[in-house]
Amino acid sequence: MVSTASLIIPLLAIWLWWPCRLSRLTSTLCVLLTIVIGIFPALLLKAAQTGALAYTSIAPLQVPGGWVLATLLMLTVLVLLRDGVWLAGKLLGKAHWAAGAHGRAPTLLALVAASALSALGVYNALQPPQVKQVTLAMPQLPEGLQGLRIAVLADIHASPVNNTAYVQTVVDRTLAAKPDLIVLPGDMVDGDVLSGRQNIAPLAQLKAPYGVWLAPGNHEYYSGYASWMAEFRRLGLNLLENRMQLIEVNGAKLALSGIGDPVFGRTSPYNSDPAKPEGIAPDVATVARQAMAAKADFHVLLAHQPKFARENADYGIDLQISGHTHGGLIRGMDQLLVAPVNNGFVRGSYWVDKMRLIVSSGSGLWAGFAVRLGVPAHIEVLELQKKAQ
Repeated sequence: MVSTASLIIPLLAIWLWWPCRLSRLTSTLCVLLTIVIGIFPALLLKAAQTGALAYTSIAPLQVPGGWVLATLLMLTVLVLLRDGVWLAGKLLGKAHWAAGAHGRAPTLLALVAASALSALGVYNALQPPQVKQVTLAMPQLPEGLQGLRIAVLADIHASPVNNTAYVQTVVDRTLAAKPDLIVLPGDMVDGDVLSGRQNIAPLAQLKAPYGVWLAPGNHEYYSGYASWMAEFRRLGLNLLENRMQLIEVNGAKLALSGIGDPVFGRTSPYNSDPAKPEGIAPDVATVARQAMAAKADFHVLLAHQPKFARENADYGIDLQISGHTHGGLIRGMDQLLVAPVNNGFVRGSYWVDKMRLIVSSGSGLWAGFAVRLGVPAHIEVLELQKKAQ
């Protein structure tokens, strides 16, 4: 990412300040300052990936770093609009349009607007999630599962930013909703276990009649997979690592399964041996066979990333619950930037052949891009209802 930022940020900086008709010295200083500030978030990420600095030091700095990234992202859109007006003025012979668009005021106004919107986005992202009730009509739902309520806690990203108090609020609001079943489809943590276990500790308080179940996400692999899985077990969470659990609910056989994440194979400075990858690759075929062998009536799959939903639907899954996208983060840019890298799945409910896919907006946010505009964090409580075919 550092090398990519080193190429893109200077081009954006020159593009931003070139039309402003500043003195050469002022223009050069503005460009250099923009480059330094713009590359700062990438350097923080590199430090986190390599373990060069303790994550307890990095995470608080990532929040303003995310504000910088969001500001640059919105500036790109606003500068495109500025230059669109300039081009229209040139093509239509409106010299005052062109001159006005490439004056100082439009660029400074764009900078202020982008900065303010991004600051609002950071404020929104740091707020704990509210409970959102979602009714899911499922034609194939067994009678015994009618009205079953499943709480979804995705992408908490517990860290020095989403700290113990934040996670405690998530737990309290979840328990107040009185779900029958609680699922955590990955990205519960950031950083190493030794410095981060206090942030995730409130999850031990989660209780539900049919259990609390967790499947790994990509950030568990980045953060020392084996250590975090051991910590989750110590907290009393039930792990689904390419495993199916059969749950009897009012006479119906519910298969609940979870799979590994596609980032398997990467190393982490927090692994027992930083040179060796930890964790498991996703194996939906195995959990599908387990559910079939158990003669399950209904199969719910926890798969952190939604992008492979079409492939998973081929295995007879009835409901897939995913996270990873954080709901797209910024309404208006979600379909443009987030959807394409997730095969079109951003947030909410989708039919994928006969399988229903739920993509959570997330109950937290990664500190490296803690920005939400029009896409609030949620604890989704899914209520399953039968629908006539």
